[in-house]
Amino acid sequence: MTDFLIFLYPVIKSLHLIAVISWMAGIFYLPRLFARHTEAIHLGESTNALFKDMERKLLKIIMNPAMIVTWICGLLMAATPGIIDWTAIWPWIKLLCIITMTWFHIWLGIRRKEFEIDQNSRSGKHFKLMNEVPTVLMIIIIIMVILRPF
Repeated sequence: MTDFLIFLYPVIKSLHLIAVISWMAGIFYLPRLFARHTEAIHLGESTNALFKDMERKLLKIIMNPAMIVTWICGLLMAATPGIIDWTAIWPWIKLLCIITMTWFHIWLGIRRKEFEIDQNSRSGKHFKLMNEVPTVLMIIIIIMVILRPF
C-alpha cells in the first residue's frame, strides 16, 4: 500500500491543492453572501429566494465535495511514508487549523439553514467579521507547510 501511495503522491497532492482552492473559494465567498443577504435583502423579495438558492448550491455543490476531497487527499498524503515528520510540531498545528476550518464550514452550513427558513438573527457585520477566521487559518496553515517553523 505504501508503494502505491508513493507512486501516486504527485497526483494526490495535485487533487488536494485543487480541492483546497475550491473549498477556500467557497469558504471566503459564503460569509460575504450571508452579509449581503442580511444587509440588502428583505423577506418576501424574489432576491431572497435567489440568495437562498445561491447559498445552497455553493455549499452543497462546491464546498462540501471540495472539503471531502481535501480531507481524503490530505489523509492519503499524511499516510505516505517520508512525507510528514510527526515528531515535529508543525503538522499538529496544521491539523488543528484544518479541524477548525472544518468546524467553520459546519458553522456556515448551520447558518445557511437559518437563512433557508428565514431565521437569521446575525448582522452583516457579524458575517464580515467571521469571514476573517478562514483567512487567519489559511495563513497559519501555509506557514506551517512551507516554512515548517516548529
